[in-house]
Amino acid sequence: MTDDKARVDLSGSPQTMLATLYAKALDADLPEPILGDRYAKDVVARIDYDWRKTTITAARSPSVTTRSAHFDGWASRFLAANPDAVVLHLGCGLDARYFRLQPGDGIDWYDIDYPDVAALRRQLLPERPHNHVVAASVTDPAWFAEIPTGRPTLMLGEGLTMYLTEPDGVALLRRVVEHAPSGELQFDAFNWLGIKSQWSNAVVRRSGATLHWAINGPDDILAAVPGTRLLQWERWFESATFAQLPRAYRALGKAMSLIPAVANMSQYHRYAF
Repeated sequence: MTDDKARVDLSGSPQTMLATLYAKALDADLPEPILGDRYAKDVVARIDYDWRKTTITAARSPSVTTRSAHFDGWASRFLAANPDAVVLHLGCGLDARYFRLQPGDGIDWYDIDYPDVAALRRQLLPERPHNHVVAASVTDPAWFAEIPTGRPTLMLGEGLTMYLTEPDGVALLRRVVEHAPSGELQFDAFNWLGIKSQWSNAVVRRSGATLHWAINGPDDILAAVPGTRLLQWERWFESATFAQLPRAYRALGKAMSLIPAVANMSQYHRYAF
């Protein structure tokens, strides 16, 4: 890695990765961090950007870090059971999940994102023999030619599905299932209310991105993607990582969970195939 600061010029959904990265960097300096990601702190220090534009503060960082910690946990379980797996980290941004989890040498991990984002990853994060960076839109079928077949495969899509259209999203999930003999799909989703209220999401609004795909529950996926079987489905407010938050957060979550549409705004999905 170089000592020069990287300049970024992103818009739309790729720009939102800067907000999630900054949240992780702020978390790393908290007295009791949720994620404790020192890679995020290092990368933020090496990017030339006015981080105030993200609207993220230390107080707001748990909205990102609880989600990331949740998927770190689910991914770790899969990797422990499948030490020869392939991981497809879709829409990875500048997330350092590979370095947080430190998978064994039997794992081939693919970080997949737009070419400009992939270039930043190569510039700002260390290289590892089994950590491959793929410069492509996740909805482009062509990149599957680079992915090994015949091995258990984990698809991770944190903060991804809502930026896809439903046809593109369903096609992507089907391609993963058809490509690998077995594995898991792990991703988060917004329901119809989360998509309709996107104007209230400062990170999305400031980036100029648009949210499209509403997933209202597991039945939407099970009906659309043949061969899948539900393993876990959790609301953000009811997840184990949310329970780590201060009492005020937990009280707000409990109140919001009493309204079904609000409770299901943010969901965690895990399927086997």
